[in-house]
Amino acid sequence: MTQLTAERPSEATSLLTLDPQAQALLFTEARTANSFSEEPVSDEQLRAIVELAKWPPTAANTNPLRILFVNSPEARERLVSHMSEGNQAKTASAPAVAVLAADLEFHEQIPQLFPSRPELKDHFAADKELRERQATFNATLQAAYFIMAVRAAGLAAGPMGGFDGPGIDGEFFSDRPWQSILVVNVGHPGTDPWFERLPRLDYDDMVQHV
Repeated sequence: MTQLTAERPSEATSLLTLDPQAQALLFTEARTANSFSEEPVSDEQLRAIVELAKWPPTAANTNPLRILFVNSPEARERLVSHMSEGNQAKTASAPAVAVLAADLEFHEQIPQLFPSRPELKDHFAADKELRERQATFNATLQAAYFIMAVRAAGLAAGPMGGFDGPGIDGEFFSDRPWQSILVVNVGHPGTDPWFERLPRLDYDDMVQHV
């Protein structure tokens, strides 16, 4: 489990309803892991992560994120061959690996997911550019929710964008309209898992009021 540092709550932290320990677990002390222990991640844990991550919002409740858990040694080897050099070793050794993808034909589920507006299925079917833009944007939102759910499970996430997307899509999704957007290693932190904490922008550097 990610180790948390007890800090005196800031004024902003004290104004939040979420418990400070939960804030640390999900946000302030959470880090991207670059190494993992050999402790396994169970299928039940992965299911719990997905069941939690599915609830936050997407536009018109479209839910275009699709997830491939790469479990078998043979499938892991195929995935690693499409990762960038710096990501290959940690992807090969992580207890669990998820390929997060956008379903470019998400509109087929709209009558089920947004029953009050079933006509949106035809709206997206008629506009491929809009459909793909919405799929990518909303699946990326859901990818962030997935990372937070991994942290909520007491595990560390190692999200990576360094991979050959068309290669992964051809390797694993040739029979379906899924487009990979992120690969996420999941597990318990290993030896020296963290890089030095990088700075964040201050409030005044990222916020304006009008």
